[in-house]
Amino acid sequence: MATEGNRQTMQTLTVALADRPYPIHIARGLLRQSELILPFLRQPRVAIVTNTVVAPLYLEPFAGPLRKSGVEVIEIVLPDGEKYKDWPTLNSIFDVLLERRCERSTTLIALGGGVVGDMTGFAAACYQRGMPFIQVPTTLLSQVDSSVGGKTAINHPLGKNMIGAFYQPKLVLADTDTLNTLPDKELCAGLAEVIKYGLIRDLPFLDWLEGNLEKLLARDPGALAYAITRSCQNKAEVVIADEHENGERALLNLGHTFGHAIETGMGYGEWLHGEAIAAGTMMAAELSRQLGWIGAADVARIERLFLRAGLPVKGPRLPVETYLDLMQHDKKVRDGKLRLVLFRQVGRAVVSDAAPQAEIAEAIAARSADA
Repeated sequence: MATEGNRQTMQTLTVALADRPYPIHIARGLLRQSELILPFLRQPRVAIVTNTVVAPLYLEPFAGPLRKSGVEVIEIVLPDGEKYKDWPTLNSIFDVLLERRCERSTTLIALGGGVVGDMTGFAAACYQRGMPFIQVPTTLLSQVDSSVGGKTAINHPLGKNMIGAFYQPKLVLADTDTLNTLPDKELCAGLAEVIKYGLIRDLPFLDWLEGNLEKLLARDPGALAYAITRSCQNKAEVVIADEHENGERALLNLGHTFGHAIETGMGYGEWLHGEAIAAGTMMAAELSRQLGWIGAADVARIERLFLRAGLPVKGPRLPVETYLDLMQHDKKVRDGKLRLVLFRQVGRAVVSDAAPQAEIAEAIAARSADA
């Protein structure tokens, strides 16, 4: 497949899980290609979950071709925002599925960003003990991270993504044209997750990002397609090796323990996820420097890239005790010990519980600013 103007071949990756592999398609114009969806439907009936921002832009362009192909489409439009990633909103999905007598073989489709994808996947995992679902991510962050790998969840007032399930999609369809309507702030937030892959395991990709960041910010189609594909390749490799996060997959949480504390402590939606992850990654880098694992020049290199991407390099000045308390709810805590993703060097991250609490507190204080 190629589009007019900027010709772009569809990239297809496979998350090759042993018993349920699934493809990730990446290209422009995929929303309207119902033929990519049809082979994955058990019955000609789908429920599309989206939100009030995405629906006016992309619901009909996506749903229309499905209807023309003979598929019954049920529309579920949720309110927009991280603060709605909760039980009442999740229950509103179940309300529609039950009212419309959806069966276990009906396919649930997530059309939106990370919040929509996480909630739709969790609903699919729960409804009648499991129904098929498809991810159609419309933000950069969701295309490079949350739509791939099967993590689904809702938030709790005490912690982000604390209630959920591992539940893999049947298909991921990333239409890069949807990024044309993404606000600049959301695009920058997505770049935090793109940069993450270079920092934890792919130094050549990090070098590429340093040389091509302005192209990504200018939404160059070729640069975006490459960055999304390379990010998904990295995530797929990690997920295949460790689906349920018993080892290597925890590296994908670079900056997330600090970042989730920011999101929870400030109130969901006050900081975008990618913004919190950037600030959290800088806290991890500072802690790694304090431990003698990386140098000040390494910290400065990471900081420069985040600043060029329009991302914060300091978190809000919440009390350090608040950070530490919220971080204890992190899913990587084992036997009461806080395990953090830290740098042994730029391009190689590790999960470690070696950092003393006083050092963690010092890194937070060093990388906090007025909210």
